[in-house]
Order: sequence, then C-alpha cells, then structure tokens
Amino acid sequence: MAELKVGDMAPDFTGLTQEGNSLSLSDLKGSRIVLYFYPKDNTSGCTLEAKSLRDGKAELAERGYRIIGVSPDSERSHQNFCAKHDLNFTLLADTDHSICEAFGVWAEKSMYGRKYMGVVRTTFLLNEEGRITHIFNKVKTAEHYQQIVNELDKK
Repeated sequence: MAELKVGDMAPDFTGLTQEGNSLSLSDLKGSRIVLYFYPKDNTSGCTLEAKSLRDGKAELAERGYRIIGVSPDSERSHQNFCAKHDLNFTLLADTDHSICEAFGVWAEKSMYGRKYMGVVRTTFLLNEEGRITHIFNKVKTAEHYQQIVNELDKK
C-alpha cells in the first residue's frame, strides 16, 4: 500500500474493541478521531503514551476528538491495560495486523540486531469525513496529548 499523507481519506477498517464490540471507521463518520497506533500494551513507552492521552482526553473531547488506540494485542490484553492504567478510551485489537497494514504502520523493525515485523508508533488525526488532517511520525510518548494540542493550535 502507498504511504498515507495529509489530505488522503483514511482506509476503512473494522476491529474489535476491548469490550468485544465491532467498530468500523464508517461508524465514526461525523466525529473527529485521534487514531493512534502503538506496539504493545503495558510496555513503558506505550503506557506513557496511553496515560498522556488519558490525561488529555477531556481537552481533546472539547475540541471534538475521540481517541482510539490500535495495537496487535488481544481484547483481553486491552481490557487488562485499560483496567491497570484507568484508560478511558477505546482500544482496538488488530491481531491480524490488517488495520496496521492498511495505514502503513506494520513494518520491519530492528532491535539489538534482530529484525522483526512490528508497529511503527504513529498517530493520525481524522476529520469528520475520515480525511487525514495530521500525521505524527515522531511521537513523544510522555507528552503526546500536548504534542497533538500544540499542532492543533497552529491552525
């Protein structure tokens, strides 16, 4: 798939939430979305990012945004992650990587000289029609909510 860019329509997707409910991009039409992709529940960077978004949820909601996180973890893993860190937003289980692949964030990574496939931490902001308005490729995990707000304030 070609790399997505600002102005593109987001690919439609369907995934299961931490509660086991099906959620599609088409279900979200009319809402602005913070769609963030992260590698793994309960890892240090992913936890910092989730807590930042949790703490900024009210301000993002005031600006009309709903937060949705996506990772390859299972529904049960997402349930535990939400409970452990009081997360107050939707997480989608993308166990087959189809959503990550559609957004171009499933890629080869390298750690300690070992190559493997994984999620490249990326956030997309979508408008009410599902069009991409911002892409964050360099996510500051502990300050991600503020990073988003700073970008929105530039408008």
